[in-house]
Amino acid sequence: MAKYLINRIIRGIISVIIVVGVVMLLIYTLMDRMLIFAADPSYNKKQNNDKVIYRYQQWESFGYLDYVTYQDYLVQLKADGEIDETTRAAAVSLGRNADYDGEVAKIYVEKFKEYYESQGYTVTRLDAKYGTRDVLPGGSTKYFASKDINLFKRLISYYGSILFVDSIHYAQEVEGERGLSFTWYDPAYGGNKFSPAIMGNGTKSRYLVYFDNQFPFIHQNIVSISLGKSYSVRKGIDVFDTMTQAQGILVKSTVTYPTGYVEESADNLHTLQYSKGSLASGGEFLSVRYNDDYTVSITNKSGMSKMGYSFTIGILSVIMAYVLGVPLGILMARKKDKIVDKLGTIYIIFIIAVPSLAYIFMFKAIGALMKLPTTFDITNFRNAMYILPVVSLALPSVANLMKWLRRYMIDQMNSDYVKFARSGGLSEREIFNKHILKNAIIPLVHGVPGAFLGAMVGAFITERVYVVPGTGNLLVNAISAYDNSVIVGVTLFISLLSIISIIMGDILMATVDPRISFSSKAR
Repeated sequence: MAKYLINRIIRGIISVIIVVGVVMLLIYTLMDRMLIFAADPSYNKKQNNDKVIYRYQQWESFGYLDYVTYQDYLVQLKADGEIDETTRAAAVSLGRNADYDGEVAKIYVEKFKEYYESQGYTVTRLDAKYGTRDVLPGGSTKYFASKDINLFKRLISYYGSILFVDSIHYAQEVEGERGLSFTWYDPAYGGNKFSPAIMGNGTKSRYLVYFDNQFPFIHQNIVSISLGKSYSVRKGIDVFDTMTQAQGILVKSTVTYPTGYVEESADNLHTLQYSKGSLASGGEFLSVRYNDDYTVSITNKSGMSKMGYSFTIGILSVIMAYVLGVPLGILMARKKDKIVDKLGTIYIIFIIAVPSLAYIFMFKAIGALMKLPTTFDITNFRNAMYILPVVSLALPSVANLMKWLRRYMIDQMNSDYVKFARSGGLSEREIFNKHILKNAIIPLVHGVPGAFLGAMVGAFITERVYVVPGTGNLLVNAISAYDNSVIVGVTLFISLLSIISIIMGDILMATVDPRISFSSKAR
């Protein structure tokens, strides 16, 4: 078993890498990258060189290429100590001596071109007659370098940044001494409530370990998952955070800030993160509340996360599917060719024949006639909002369970061991319950882990139709907005869950059926 699991896990990881690589290839290489500007009003308003510059800046933001301006090059030289501010200013023709500045600019333009062309970049020269800023020399031209990011480098960079481990060396500049501290009385509760916490100075997160009243009650920010930042769906927010952070209206409570300032606020101080220079640039609002650059926090909200809504709807639909599908499948097998079997067959054919989008809209229309909520509204949440999505999602699974369980049971009914059981005097009920059902259920067991884990992924069409703020709808929105990072991140998430569910299904089958062994060779 151990050897099988190791081989299965290795093959699964390779499969995930290949899947994500194929998705990246499709997005960044085979699809027209100009599509990201289809619904971008800012792009259409720009003209001439400004439009070109904006285009490359957006391509860099969306992860298509590496984009470096001549100005960036000079700033880096200054940061590395290779030039001083006077030389940098002269190199961009900002000095008073035009002749001297022009000669300096020519020298560094050539260095810029030589360096980046040697690195495989394409150096572009923009005609400055349209009046772009930061032009060279004497206001005549502007340069930038660009290079597409190859797939191999993209994959290494992506997988290398998935797990982030916090350390006291993360922050560039900190007040006081870098290190970790332990407290029995959490400052987030005003320092008067017994609640142990481990806090950091110099780390990305202020709180590394803390307790609260939310399951699982003890939380950590030492290791975090990063699936890439969104560029349009939820700009600047990591895909994993987008899937796991709460949604809805703000929930306020009495908050005691690090300076001792107290107010009713939705800020969750346990999520405070470092942002360089934020205190100095934040004005009075931040200086009243914070005494260092740990000023960025998540707000408490009333609703669940996208994954939470998807999981709730998915789990309820899975329970409904098994509660209805298994008994009906057994009944169809026991009443083969009777009226119950024929009605069940009609339902199965209907579900298979009618496109899912069509019957989802049909049930949505029926729900509207019954005065049921047909769309999700997390700002005015009602439990009845779950009814139509759960029913729409469960119906195909009910039909699938009925179809396969009926087939497996009928196959078992014609087996020799069933005939032997009948000759031994066992009743039909005993034969069905103790023998036929036990063997017929084995193939269905393999899909149980996938059904439950798949609930976290969400349902793309169902969530879109009912406007469910879940993971499935997130992916649909990301595809519509060409948000590449979200597409890749959700694809990775789905791939990992698929591999885990397959492995768990194999283990569950081996547990249910002792005849299945992963350690012995076939004979």
